[in-house]
Amino acid sequence: MESVNIKELNDRIRNESAFVDILSMEMGKVIVGQKRLIENMMIALLADGHILLEGVPGLAKTLAISTMAQAVNAKFSRIQFTPDLLPSDVTGTLIYSQKQEQFEVHKGPVFANFVLADEINRAPAKVQSALLEAMQERHVTLGDETYRLPEPFLVMATQNPIEQEGTYPLPEAQVDRFMLKVIVGYPTKDEEKQIIRMNNSGEFPRANKVVEPEDILKARKVVREVYMDEKIERYIVDMVYATRTPSDYGLSDLAGFISYGASPRASISLSMAAKAYAFIKRRGYVIPEDVRAVCPEVLRHRIGLTYEAEAENVVPENIIERIINAVIVP
Repeated sequence: MESVNIKELNDRIRNESAFVDILSMEMGKVIVGQKRLIENMMIALLADGHILLEGVPGLAKTLAISTMAQAVNAKFSRIQFTPDLLPSDVTGTLIYSQKQEQFEVHKGPVFANFVLADEINRAPAKVQSALLEAMQERHVTLGDETYRLPEPFLVMATQNPIEQEGTYPLPEAQVDRFMLKVIVGYPTKDEEKQIIRMNNSGEFPRANKVVEPEDILKARKVVREVYMDEKIERYIVDMVYATRTPSDYGLSDLAGFISYGASPRASISLSMAAKAYAFIKRRGYVIPEDVRAVCPEVLRHRIGLTYEAEAENVVPENIIERIINAVIVP
């Protein structure tokens, strides 16, 4: 690609991505700390993906997505997953109207721009698959009719890692449908003091509407235009292949810890997330640092661990760190 084109693309993306800082600032007014969470939500929103959040209760997971919906002037819905939930409670159903003498469509909470699937691992497999199908296909079939879900459409599912009783862990094949898996950590001491003050004062800041859904859809088209060199594409493929055949990359000791590597969906997600990250950083081209920045969130839920890995307390993050350091940077 000619350098002139890159310059034009850079200027265009600098203009198009101006709203990213405004949206981040608006969310930062309500959410104390959690900058990595906000950044990953931006990546998923711009790359047209979904997020799986893992963290103990009370870490502003629900607040984060409802705040983003307020700032984007979009429809938000929250589904609290429980063991007695039915697929129709998520997607909607047909209800017979005696007045009209016909069935009427009642759309479920999945028909929103931002959907929070709270504690997704509490619902049985049938309900989980109904949501995951809607996420993948972007439409829901009720009776004989198929209804498109609104755009933009972002699902943020949360799961509580501390309870095992009464939960239904998501199957590996289903987890793969999430572009990113984000581990939400505790705030720092200073951030926690700020949270206490905000709650004690009783004056909770609210996010103003600073972006329209149309702006997000427009930005998504621009994100796809972010330039990715063939060397970066090769770098992404090497990262993913290193999870499948680690011995080819001088990581023979990891072979016993990995039961299966990342799928081609990981390569697609890694490239789109890297483009979105470059867009957030106001750049018209992807650099290796962009790929490395999004790699843990894209790969951590796509690497299967063996019993040997669990016995030796090896977690996906350890494997990803070794891969990032081993794969040659272009």
